[in-house]
Parts: sequence; C-alpha cells; structure tokens
Amino acid sequence: MPSISKRAEFVPLSPFRKLVPIANRVKAEGKKVYHLNIGQPDIETPRAALDKLRSTDFRILEYSPAEGILSYREKLVAYYKKFDIAVTPEEIIITTGASEAIQLLFQACFDRDDELILPEPFYANYNGFAHIANLNIKPITCVIEDGFALPDIAEFEQLIGPKTKGIFITNPNNPTGCFYSREDLEAIADLVKKYDLFLFVDEVYREFCYDDQSFYSVLNLKGIEDNVVVMDSISKRYSACGARIGAIVTRNQCLLDSVIRYAKLRLSPPGLGQILAEATLDMDDTYIETVKEEYDRRRKVLYKRLQAMPGVISYRPGGAFYCFAKFPIDNADNFCRWLLEEFDYQGATVMLSPGEGFYATPGLGLDEVRIAYVLNTVNLEAAMHCLEKGLEAYPGRKSLKNPVLSGESLIPNR
Repeated sequence: MPSISKRAEFVPLSPFRKLVPIANRVKAEGKKVYHLNIGQPDIETPRAALDKLRSTDFRILEYSPAEGILSYREKLVAYYKKFDIAVTPEEIIITTGASEAIQLLFQACFDRDDELILPEPFYANYNGFAHIANLNIKPITCVIEDGFALPDIAEFEQLIGPKTKGIFITNPNNPTGCFYSREDLEAIADLVKKYDLFLFVDEVYREFCYDDQSFYSVLNLKGIEDNVVVMDSISKRYSACGARIGAIVTRNQCLLDSVIRYAKLRLSPPGLGQILAEATLDMDDTYIETVKEEYDRRRKVLYKRLQAMPGVISYRPGGAFYCFAKFPIDNADNFCRWLLEEFDYQGATVMLSPGEGFYATPGLGLDEVRIAYVLNTVNLEAAMHCLEKGLEAYPGRKSLKNPVLSGESLIPNR
C-alpha cells in the first residue's frame, strides 16, 4: 500500500474537533451533550438574507470572479466605512472563509522556514496553516492571570530575527476573548514599521466588543498602510458559518497581485455564499445589535458561574464569545474525554476544547480549556451545572491547598 506524506502524518489536530467522534457516539447512545467546544452559534442566520438566497433566480450557478463578486465587494466598502475604514473594492479579495484567507496569505507572504510572531494561546488552526506553508511560529506567551493581555512590546522585539516576516494577532481574540486597545495596536505598529514586517490581524469579531470598548481597526493605523493585512468572515457576526465567505483586505498592491494568483488556481469563492453575504449588507444594524446584546448576557452568565467554582481561575473576556479557564485537574485532554465518555449529570454532559492545542510552546495549556459561549442562557446554565458537577467528581481533580482560587482576585479583561 502506498505511504502517505510525512506532512500528513504530523499535521496538528484540531482541539475543538478531535473529540467529535466520541461526542457523536455518546449522543447516539442517548446522552445529551452541550457543545461549548466550537464557535458554532445557536443564533439564527438572518431570515432576510436566507430569503434573498432562496428567491434568487438563476439557471446556471456559474463561477464568480476569482476576487469575488464586484457588487458584494462594493457593499463591503460601505460596511467598512462604519468603522472609519476607507478601502476600495479592488483592495478586497473574497475567500472561502477566513481559513482560506489565512492560507492564501501564508503562501503569498512566506518562504520555507520564515518566522511569524504570534501571541499564544491562539486560534488552533493557525498551527495547521503554518504547517502547510512550512512556516515557523514564534510564540509569545500571554497568561490567564492578567486576562491574556499582550506582553510588553519589548518581548515582541526580542523574538525578531533575520527570518521574521510578520506579527499576527486576532482582535477581539479567539480563543481568549481578549480585546486589544488602540494603544496596544499602535505599539505593535511602531515595531512593524521599525523592522518592515507584515501585520496580519484577524478582525472577524469586530462587532463583539463589550463594556463600552470601542473597536479600532489596524487598517486605520498610519505609516504602515502597505504592511497591514486584515482577514474577515461573515461566519460569526451573521451566524453563517456554513456559507464559507471570508475576505482579505489590504492596500498592498503587490500582495493583492500575489494572492490573486493563488485565488485563480482555486477558481472562485462560493457563489451561493456570496449571494447570502451580500444580502446581509442590505440589512440595518438591528440584527447585529441584538446579537451582541445576547452574547453579552451569555458572557456575564459564564463569568459568574466560573467565578463561583472552587479552584477555577478565569477572567471577564472583553470581546468575541470565548473564554479560557484554568481548572484544578491533572490534564485537560483527559478531563474533556472523561466528561464525554464517563460522566453525566441528569443524562447530560458538556463538551469543551482542551487548552494545549491552542499553544505552540510544549507543556502549556495542560490544565486549561477554551469555552465558547455559543448557547442560549438556559442551555449555558445547564452546561455550567454539568461542568461544576463534573469538576467535583473528576478522579484526576487536584486537591485545593489554598482557599478558593478563583478569578475574583484577577484583573478583569478591560
């Protein structure tokens, strides 16, 4: 039998999908599973957009342009203006989700063994995309004790070497929910300008900033216009993960020309998805405002419940709909498997993502998990009941030598 590639043997596993076969099996056996492992919202996709897709009259579902349908890109220009971002349709390339955007950028910007600085924990699939591109991630570690705030800019500078080509952040952050201020971004911009690096920023969650924080796009940073690249997606803000519509936004014409070469090889982004995505931009802001309010309620429920669990260290996330938590357990991977296979509370359990897969540094995240608060508050409360009971019953629970170790003493994410 022919052998598979070494590349395929060592591709990193997705921490939010690797336990799915176990979850499917126990659900088939009758156990209810509350999914907090993946950013799949339970909020309905906008009905107006779905109706537009259903009513679209076409006889041939043809290829769209490699860069995406022009009318959609023109409407995106108006959408970005809401955030004081001035771009043209020609500075936008539509992609098959933000995932393809990242892969196209890695292929266009990096040669073999080039280096990318990335704060960890980070969205786990970045590891896989870097693996595909033969790119080396240089992690800079953020810690739960300060809500995963960015380290001092001097720590970033210490990582810059002759092979460093860029810095990559997600704002607001997946997986931590951390929000980065304009001051944070301007400090990074100074470093990017000094060393002439790319600054890649995943801004998928720009709508979901809480506690009166104002989102500031890196596309508004001055003096590094040709260095900045933004990745975007409709998946989360319009609860349309299956549409697979993302975007690359940059003013760097050389980069746009390089990316479009790769985009032409895959012919076109999804046509049906672009019809739906364009329809979302014909709506007013009511849908987004309502969704943000709902996620804020869920955030507060999660924060309150985690704070009340003995031995759990957590913080108040400032954006997106994720939170990391540190548990008094021997191993998060074992704990997450145990929750699915051996535990239930009143016939139900909860599925989480083990934290280790969100780090590049070996040994980190072993007692941490990512929680996606994508369930309504009733189900989220029920999931927290399961989690609390599971932590009490887990055989690998660590004894608490100190009084309650909770996040109450931590600085909340601002």
